[in-house]
Amino acid sequence: MARLDPANIPRHVAIIPDGNGRWAESRGLPREEGHRAGTEAVREIVRAAHELGVERLTIYTFSTENWVRPDEEVGAIMRLLETYLRTESDELHENGIRVEAAGRIHELDTNIQRELDSLIRRTEGNDEMRLAFALSYSGRSEIVDAARGIARAVEAGRLDPEAIDEKTVQGFLYLPDWPDPDLLIRAGDESRISNFMLWQLAYTEFYISSTLWPDFTKQHFVDAVLEYQKRERRLGKTSAQVQTPT
Repeated sequence: MARLDPANIPRHVAIIPDGNGRWAESRGLPREEGHRAGTEAVREIVRAAHELGVERLTIYTFSTENWVRPDEEVGAIMRLLETYLRTESDELHENGIRVEAAGRIHELDTNIQRELDSLIRRTEGNDEMRLAFALSYSGRSEIVDAARGIARAVEAGRLDPEAIDEKTVQGFLYLPDWPDPDLLIRAGDESRISNFMLWQLAYTEFYISSTLWPDFTKQHFVDAVLEYQKRERRLGKTSAQVQTPT
């Protein structure tokens, strides 16, 4: 069996945890049960990422498009989220995991905002791993919000329009000090990015799993990292340039 190379663990892993609804429907269960099972998978994969030495993990938890789902389903997801933030606080903190959030957080229920803020404040001094939940998030909205921030800075005279470059845009994103993901994992056998991290995924390696998210385990996560380690990350360079440092 192939073994992980501890010197080549992706620094930042992003995850699209798809398939909760399909998992429940295939079992004749309400969709809420799929989301509940998906929460258990989140718990296992956060532990796995921490154990493997991943520095940063971003989970696409709830998109702006998800708001159009039936009210009952949205309500169930929000209740599960609130419970997760409250019940996982001790373990996350004890494991040295710093929790952050990306998205239009102000659109969330005030109770969830309160739990999220409490967890973020409690863990802000931790440095073993950083865990970000993308909530009420979309890649296009993030770019729009960044553009608005840049426009306000220009209008206030704090920024010269001619000085705007990629680093400037990065500084106005939701997680400005995070590196781009090295690896994107998508569960549920779908081959699209679903409006996730459109700016940051320019050179990210993709791993598509046929496994529905509630069935996604530590071994599936390890398999994704093993596949990542087989790839040559050229970042726009030729193979020769990668093999011969300049």
